[in-house]
Amino acid sequence: VQLVESGGGLVQAGGSLRLACAASGSAFSINAMGWYRQAPGKERELVAAITSGGGTYYADSLKGRFTISRDNAKNTLYLQMNSLKPEDTAMYYCAAFYWDDLNIATAAPPDYWGQGTQVTVSS
Repeated sequence: VQLVESGGGLVQAGGSLRLACAASGSAFSINAMGWYRQAPGKERELVAAITSGGGTYYADSLKGRFTISRDNAKNTLYLQMNSLKPEDTAMYYCAAFYWDDLNIATAAPPDYWGQGTQVTVSS
């Protein structure tokens, strides 16, 4: 399975970005998917996750600003980010799991990772 992110870039505080992650290869083997981020000097953290049926999880600090979604027919995952803040600056990674369970998606490392896309929010 290959995961390729797109949509990152430089945006001013208060702006929006939409990230996308295209899955290819044995995409039929993945179920839950998620977005992680890692800022310089910080640990990678789970931003949001979604099951194949649309069940979602969000990190508490991001609820209301970020929306995760997916198009199963296109094997594509999305992350809509609104009201961006400088502290949202990070490398954002797409991830995929064999399991279709948010309890696993929020507790275990993913089975696949993308290469990441940089999001920079200027003040």
